[in-house]
Amino acid sequence: MDRLQSMRVFAKVVEQGSFVRAAELLEISNAVATRFIADLEAHLGTRLLNRSTRRLSLTEAGQAYLERVRMILAEVDDAEALVSLETKRPAGTLALYANAGFGQSQLGELLAAYAEAFPDVALDINLSDRSIDLVEEGIDIGFFSSMQKFDASMIVRQLGVASVILCASPAYLKRAGAPEQPEDLSRHSCLNFSHEYLRHHWHVYAEGGVMDVPIVSKAVSNSGVLLRDLALAGMGIVLRPSYSLGDDLRCGKLVQVLPGFDMGQVVISMVYPSRRLLSAKVRSFADFISARFPHPETDPWLT
Repeated sequence: MDRLQSMRVFAKVVEQGSFVRAAELLEISNAVATRFIADLEAHLGTRLLNRSTRRLSLTEAGQAYLERVRMILAEVDDAEALVSLETKRPAGTLALYANAGFGQSQLGELLAAYAEAFPDVALDINLSDRSIDLVEEGIDIGFFSSMQKFDASMIVRQLGVASVILCASPAYLKRAGAPEQPEDLSRHSCLNFSHEYLRHHWHVYAEGGVMDVPIVSKAVSNSGVLLRDLALAGMGIVLRPSYSLGDDLRCGKLVQVLPGFDMGQVVISMVYPSRRLLSAKVRSFADFISARFPHPETDPWLT
């Protein structure tokens, strides 16, 4: 038995004083309406309505039950109206996750623009380099790099392909000279992300395979922002994805080193749990961000 529908039929029958009129308004047959009430009374183990050939009246139990039913139906209607509104108008709190390097360097301007366009949405942002389960941690949308893992069942929108590049400040290159070949990196001060895979070698990709170039790490950190700041201060050559250095390259604060060599790529993707029944806030954000990356197969941060 559909308990909620039975309650609606019961309330409508009492309101109209007639099974026939109630059935017409609910667009069901008189027999179905009668069955709903009979099933409801059987479930409750008591009579709710006194029936005669001319009129209906509530029993004492029916009167008490009707008061609570009206309260329940009003709460249900309010809840449905609220959810329906939420699916149409972006509002509420949007929980976001982002790879720390991408989030620190790129999300500030994007999120500010979204917040201006959708003022009823509040943003809750978590930056980290660990791989997370969006559903388990209650995250609406995440930004992942290709070096991170996420559930293969997720919906994925690729945003861009960031080139991994070598950069240094003009002051450092004036003092130490610019490397002309990958092997020259071995005599330079290198600013390195604290990943064991990169700690002692940097990798150059070519058709013949991968060249491992031995390096000396002048500084190692798990913070891409700190490594960038050290490079700006002239401490050495940094290896970072283009999204974390693009602005510095455009204004000349940093200069790309060995631009003709392939140091690898990092794909940035926006990920969310489901395409079905998306709330307005999630759909509006996903569409807003995607519109700003119209060519996801390219590097938008290096051009």
